[in-house]
Amino acid sequence: MSAKQWKIQTDAFLAARKEARSQARQRIALQVLCGEDLDVVMAQDDATKAQTCKRLKRLIERERLKGAAGHWSYDLNRHIGLKQALVSLKNSLGGKAITSAGA
Repeated sequence: MSAKQWKIQTDAFLAARKEARSQARQRIALQVLCGEDLDVVMAQDDATKAQTCKRLKRLIERERLKGAAGHWSYDLNRHIGLKQALVSLKNSLGGKAITSAGA
């Protein structure tokens, strides 16, 4: 195996591992805070996804306020996971989601 092929395979592996980590963060944040499974949410119709987007925006805002206040229960990873879940959900809607400046 040449060095170039090795580099391509290494980069592909690292990208897949990063994506898996991101998916795991989204799943945990949704499960803990919303009681929802990411696969179930993605399989829902657009109206239900839009409602879930609104709910995620409220949760993200609550996390942001906790972080700004220095609250002991604030978790940056949970905040990031919620934001990534919102972005994934918006992408699955195809731009039909309600937009806001904070999200």
